[in-house]
Amino acid sequence: MRAEAADRSVLPLVSIAGLVLAVLPLVSASTVLAQGPPENDRCLNCHGSATLVNTSPAERALMVRVLPNEVPREDATELLVFRQEYDFSVHREIGCTECHLDCEELPHAIRTEPAQCVRCHPREDAEYSTSTHGKSVAAAAGTLRKAAYCSDCHGTHNMLSSKNQRAPTYKLQLPLTCAKCHSNPELMTQVRVHQPLAAEQYLESMHGRGLMRQGLIIAPSCNDCHGVHEIWPASDRRSRIHRDNVPHTCGACHVGVTNVYDQSIHGRLVDENDERAPVCTTCHTAHDIINPEGDVFKLASDDKCGRCHEKQMEKYRETFHGKAAALGLPGAAACFDCHGQHDILRMDEPGSILLPENRIRMCRKCHPRASDKFAGYIAHADHSNRENYPVLYWTFLFMSMIIVGTFSFFGLHTVFWFVRSGTLYMRDRKAFRETKTSVHEDDVIYVRFRPFDRFLHFLIVTSFLLLAVTGMPLKFYETEWAEWVVWLFGGLEVTTALHRAGGIITFLYLGLHVLSMISRSIQQRYRFRDPTTGRYSIRQVLKVAFGPEIPFPNPSDVGDWWAHQKWFFGRGPRPQWDRWTYWEKFDYMAVFWGVGAIGLSGLVMWFPVEFTWIFPGWLINMALIIHSDEALLAAGFIFTFHFFNGHFRIEKFPMDTVIFSGRITRAEMLHERKRWYDRLEASGELEKIRLKDEWRHWKKLVQPMGFIAFSSGVVLVVLIFLALASRLGSH
Repeated sequence: MRAEAADRSVLPLVSIAGLVLAVLPLVSASTVLAQGPPENDRCLNCHGSATLVNTSPAERALMVRVLPNEVPREDATELLVFRQEYDFSVHREIGCTECHLDCEELPHAIRTEPAQCVRCHPREDAEYSTSTHGKSVAAAAGTLRKAAYCSDCHGTHNMLSSKNQRAPTYKLQLPLTCAKCHSNPELMTQVRVHQPLAAEQYLESMHGRGLMRQGLIIAPSCNDCHGVHEIWPASDRRSRIHRDNVPHTCGACHVGVTNVYDQSIHGRLVDENDERAPVCTTCHTAHDIINPEGDVFKLASDDKCGRCHEKQMEKYRETFHGKAAALGLPGAAACFDCHGQHDILRMDEPGSILLPENRIRMCRKCHPRASDKFAGYIAHADHSNRENYPVLYWTFLFMSMIIVGTFSFFGLHTVFWFVRSGTLYMRDRKAFRETKTSVHEDDVIYVRFRPFDRFLHFLIVTSFLLLAVTGMPLKFYETEWAEWVVWLFGGLEVTTALHRAGGIITFLYLGLHVLSMISRSIQQRYRFRDPTTGRYSIRQVLKVAFGPEIPFPNPSDVGDWWAHQKWFFGRGPRPQWDRWTYWEKFDYMAVFWGVGAIGLSGLVMWFPVEFTWIFPGWLINMALIIHSDEALLAAGFIFTFHFFNGHFRIEKFPMDTVIFSGRITRAEMLHERKRWYDRLEASGELEKIRLKDEWRHWKKLVQPMGFIAFSSGVVLVVLIFLALASRLGSH
């Protein structure tokens, strides 16, 4: 409201100023006309009359000398000179023939030479003739001229002083004057100008907005950077925009910044004529200069630094700072946050902010509670460099071995199983379908998973999908789909918050499961008594813990695995399982390993300051390697091998709903888990887990949720494999 009120208060002043400017020429017209040379009247008798434009070419030919084969121009608009414009121009006291030398004798020729500016402006003409404009005009003699001539910038008979606000060369008007040519991409391409959008970019830049929108006369216009008449290309060492001269050109306005830059490592390299040294336009560009304190500049600055520091940028991108910045998080530390802006020095130079004694002060700008150990974080750590970063090297190697080993083992396992099932299906499709149908339509139902177990699985599915969908964009930050996912969630801040929420749910279901195990152990503590002595014993505890009812691995799983391999190759019968198979036990134990590895490393990255109160800063680097690789292993394993074992294989496709319903039919138990069935029947416990089926009441609600989770995992694993393939291809 204040701004609007201010605008309204200024309107009367603007109106008065406009009235004065409009009336002033009329008031002083007689004085100006009296000052003009009398001989101009004879020229303006013809060229000052609109009749000249309206006459036919044949009639105009009678007014001038016409040589044989000369044809008068059809359009005579350029021949018209408005007396009032000329009388108020800077040339109002100059006779027409002082510029048009070949028009002294009347009638003059039909074709006359352009006005000869050099007679009065020899210095400007000398500068112009050596400029890129002048050379282009000279080279185009006799052909179509595409470069600016004097009249293109200054005007013709209406020429005003460059101090006059209406003059095309006035500072506020100059960008528009230059834009007449430099906003034409086709023309700029023809004359080989490397920045065809310079005028458009300038008008939207910080300089252009300050000058053109706010009227800040101190803001640079075109001539401040390129020169007036002595405009040379950037490749010419005389040019103001030659890379060696750019700091001095910008320094004409940015004095303080230039003084700091001159003392920096970059400024000293420029003084040494090192072509690698960045100058102002390297980081700030030439025309589309934006606010260096804004988020847009910060997010783009890393790429500019990376053009020279490629190796350092590659390793920076592997850190959370680099990935977050690449995905558009303004708060992430950019290069200049740690290295400085114009005052960049070598790391070992006095005064460098990266000296060990200064580094923690730099870290505390973003992490105010950071301790000295926090500064031990390695911003450009190379985990492939065994000599300089041995801890990170061995951590990465260990995680890589786990990933390769797991995927190799279960990859072959899945291929063998798929081929074997496919072979049986092709041999007798009818029998295969009948068996598959019978296991689902049996009316005798038993409980395999309690409601609490199904609830925990729901938490697992929810948290895992949330963690995978919000975490994989950081892992594969360079892909387009990563940017799309982050945008879909509303930015990296929201994505990060959701990822942490998924972590909290993960710790929640693990804690609930452990408490449940403890509670059941207390309730069923009688099982830990030795049957012969009636006393509690460690042996009995281990027997129960590694027995068939708890999914802890035991030696019998090795025999089950071997029997399964023999069946894959047709060397043995289809094996029968107890309540838990060996691959289900692996999945179960993988949760403990995964939550431990991913959870603890995630906490380190979530609370880096608190952890480095005790541990060294490089723990953050190690946590990122563990967290990232273990997450990739978990997502890849769940969405491929776990999905195959539970859903993809022909016997279960498209989905095994037992984990949602908690129910298993007698036919399915006899077909796949006969050992469990026989054991329960022999102990008399089979009937205890039998109940009427109410699954059909929940099926319409729960099954779609399962399909959504299942489909999301399939889509995500496809994106992961595409990203891995792209990353491998780029190397």
